[in-house]
Amino acid sequence: MNTSLPHHLADGPADAPALLLGPSLGTSTALWQGMLPALARHRRVIRWDLPGHGGTPSSALPDPAPGRTGVADLGGLVLALADRLGLERFDYAGVSLGGAVGGWLAAHHPERISSLALICSSARFGEPGDWRARAALVRERGTGVLADTVAERWFTPAGAASPAAKRLVDELRTVDADGYAACCDALAGYDLRPELHRISAPTLVIAGREDPATPVAHARELADRIPGAGLLELPAAAHLAPSNNPARSSPHCSATSATSPVPATSARPAGSATRTTAGPAARRCAGRSSATRTSTAPPPAPRPSPPTSRT
Repeated sequence: MNTSLPHHLADGPADAPALLLGPSLGTSTALWQGMLPALARHRRVIRWDLPGHGGTPSSALPDPAPGRTGVADLGGLVLALADRLGLERFDYAGVSLGGAVGGWLAAHHPERISSLALICSSARFGEPGDWRARAALVRERGTGVLADTVAERWFTPAGAASPAAKRLVDELRTVDADGYAACCDALAGYDLRPELHRISAPTLVIAGREDPATPVAHARELADRIPGAGLLELPAAAHLAPSNNPARSSPHCSATSATSPVPATSARPAGSATRTTAGPAARRCAGRSSATRTSTAPPPAPRPSPPTSRT
């Protein structure tokens, strides 16, 4: 059995509450650099890398062969890391695929997750065939084939010119093809929609209004189906919101007391439309331009399926 752990970096006081941060496909721990000083002031912040990304080898996966990797495998790596670090419970925030890992953990291992932030993420990331095709392309030609066009999905036009954005695009070219493709396989098989009602951790869903990869409709579906979840819609933020808009997309908004109005033991029926402001911290992060809103109206009619996502 493969016992490899994901590469990780730890910042902040060693005895502070732990916050684990999961990255988006194609990115590394560098994704969180802009918000790290604020996050690590009162938190033990642990950033980890996906297989084949940053410092984590593709061999960390139980079986990196084509079609064999699921989000559950990535979640298992995170749990193994938490166990090694002695973390029985922890707050979790993740972007896109990193958010999918957090959603899976919260649904399947609720005893481990104290609070959850899902940033530019989804319960289902489009058609499986599209992800399998991308996995095949990358296995054949490498990740560099994606780097020339990824900026228009990851960043706003203004944000794409920043040094942080250029660094992330350059890092994509260095991602191991097998690891990236295996993560595409995980996205192809991911559909958490039937299990969203099982998430009991206080949850905040964060969306970028200029995100073409996981449009706002994906965030609204998560917020509608996760009991008591809060929703923030951020202007001037695309798919990599922690890089585009680090001050407002900070998972610190949910990872401390921000999502505390809904107790972790509460459970509302799937499809509940209640959206609560996620507490004072979330309101401070949201600012006046945020679309965080409160509603106690009856559940709405089912939404159409969100548009296809492309991370």
